[in-house]
Amino acid sequence: MEITEKLDGLLEKAKADASLKEKLLDTRNSSNPVAAFCEIASDNGFPMSVMDIINQGEEFYAEIKRSTNGGGENSPDLDFQNDEYSIFMMRLSGSLS
Repeated sequence: MEITEKLDGLLEKAKADASLKEKLLDTRNSSNPVAAFCEIASDNGFPMSVMDIINQGEEFYAEIKRSTNGGGENSPDLDFQNDEYSIFMMRLSGSLS
């Protein structure tokens, strides 16, 4: 199972389980939110590591960069990187669907 499938599965499970949803949302207050998030995800059947989350965001960003105007120096400046953890939190809290 790829990281995107794991995140989607975890999101669906959390939406159906208020306790899990609250635990995941509470990771935002942790000293190491992504590590706490990964531990909860793994404990709930969706094993993932901090590097899985980071790599997913970087790979998505790189794909966008390569696909715009030939990539490389010709690509427009993209001043963001895809932060999978933050996106997951927005989806879970209802800010994104």
